[in-house]
Amino acid sequence: MVRTAALVAYLSFLGVVIGFFLVANLYWLSLFVCAIWEMVQHRRRDTAEDLRWQLGSSILPRVSILVPAYNEALTVGQSVRALMTLEYPDLEVVVVNDGSRDATLDALTREFELRPIYLVYRRLLPTKEVRGLYRSRLYPGLVVVDKENGGKADSLNSALNLATGELVCAIDADTIIEPGALLRIAQPFLDRDDIVASGGTIRVANGSKIRAGRVVIPRVSRRFLPGVQTVEYLRSFLFGRLGWNRLGGNLIISGAFGLFRRDALRAIGGYEVESIGEDMELVVRLRRDGIERSTASRVVFIPEPVAWTEAPETLRLLGRQRDRWQRGLADVLWRHRHMAFNPRYGAIGAVVLPYFILVELLGPLIEVLGLAGLGVGLWLHIVNVQFALLFGLAIYGWGLLFNVGAIMLDELTARHYQTITDRALLVLWAALEQFGYRQLSTIWQLRGMVRALRGRREWGEMVRKGFGETSAPEGSTP
Repeated sequence: MVRTAALVAYLSFLGVVIGFFLVANLYWLSLFVCAIWEMVQHRRRDTAEDLRWQLGSSILPRVSILVPAYNEALTVGQSVRALMTLEYPDLEVVVVNDGSRDATLDALTREFELRPIYLVYRRLLPTKEVRGLYRSRLYPGLVVVDKENGGKADSLNSALNLATGELVCAIDADTIIEPGALLRIAQPFLDRDDIVASGGTIRVANGSKIRAGRVVIPRVSRRFLPGVQTVEYLRSFLFGRLGWNRLGGNLIISGAFGLFRRDALRAIGGYEVESIGEDMELVVRLRRDGIERSTASRVVFIPEPVAWTEAPETLRLLGRQRDRWQRGLADVLWRHRHMAFNPRYGAIGAVVLPYFILVELLGPLIEVLGLAGLGVGLWLHIVNVQFALLFGLAIYGWGLLFNVGAIMLDELTARHYQTITDRALLVLWAALEQFGYRQLSTIWQLRGMVRALRGRREWGEMVRKGFGETSAPEGSTP
């Protein structure tokens, strides 16, 4: 009797795991189909008019780029210099030195000949104390804020207090934006009045040829960790976020590159300094506020605007990043938990948030429990080897299909990787991602969930190598 009950319990558990696998892959398949459809429609719109002619007119709103910088002395100079040369006619750059312990402020002062200024402005959003304001003698549109350390969200709020642009672009200090990307990411705001935010694609710069703060020759890294992250980023943006444009809209605009209506951000109180997932939390709050007040709440993803970032090249740094991302996700979903399964919020409550709860938040836990349960079933001879192998092949096959699909979507956009070698490397990393990397990511995500339950809120310092005239030298796999 006890053995029968245990067998029933085990089969029920196995049914839950298989059910999760089916639901998750139904979501991913829906996103993939929607991403293809969205890409086709986007390409038709994009070829129907000359983008530069349209966006080169006098109707362009002023854009303020907000750049929080903490211990970014290695990269901040060339990154800001590249920002000042972006193809946009009315541009302001506000860099916030968030109490850096290195020579970030000295590097900015030396590179751009900063001089103290005394501005009178409304401090609409509370922030840590501002110690000084500076303006560049070389670039009048460059303002630097020196303040006490308060974290990324606090830095962005400081920049929001000073920004004068109708639109604000939040980026990371180590981000390299392509020259025409700002023009493209601003286009939705000209086309529609209900847009509150738009995001572009983030790509991995490791392995690429970089000169004067520009990626001049995009390359796929020969190293395993940055290589698989290149595929992962393509899947996340060109497959995931493009698909969400059709399935209820996006809830994430990357903190490395996103454009927002300044008044909308100020109206909701700016960035939440108590949230470790401040970029996602801001977008969810924007959408929630728009729905509740029946105002603008549309968030879109545009595939062509590209910004490049430095991906972690060591397991320690990568694990720290993924741990923090998972804690941020848990924090945001808990803060806005009443929206999930709530018909008042339409597709966000019925489709989008359930995906993030089930697949993104709980998925790693279910995967580990499923693998453990499968092992127990094999050991007790409840599950035969053929079923286990077929189940594993099905998981691998679906993962590979979506990875290759993301690479194909990349070929339909800007086709940054031109050589046969780079394309072959993309396919290689797509095939190898689930051997080791996927399992490590799951472990890091579980660690993040445990730390979230314990109330761990530390950000964790991300050490950068910095971009020289080329990327970091290619070498052996770390």
